[in-house]
Amino acid sequence: MDIKERVVGGVSILDLSGKIVLGEGDVQVKERIKDLLSDGQRRILLNLAGVNYIDSAGLGTLIGSYTTVRRDGGSLKLVNLTKRIQDLLAITKLITVFETFDNEAEALASFNS
Repeated sequence: MDIKERVVGGVSILDLSGKIVLGEGDVQVKERIKDLLSDGQRRILLNLAGVNYIDSAGLGTLIGSYTTVRRDGGSLKLVNLTKRIQDLLAITKLITVFETFDNEAEALASFNS
């Protein structure tokens, strides 16, 4: 799991690549989001374009992170979902929980509306 961070228009974007699975990636993502929240960042966008696999622990991490950010008064959104991840979120009905976007421009604009 590789995480690159950048800030665009006050939104922290985490570019994730690799797998979000138990013991590999799940803890890294969770810790990075906790760090952002402790730094006062409440607008977080996860770019999943480079994520090729998510297991149940990875899904748990996304849900837990979403809940943590919401509880802190922030918002966490997803962008550039692969077909596999879109299908996984649809099957688990989590597609109704997360705000998802096809491109970064749409996602960034949604934080300002």
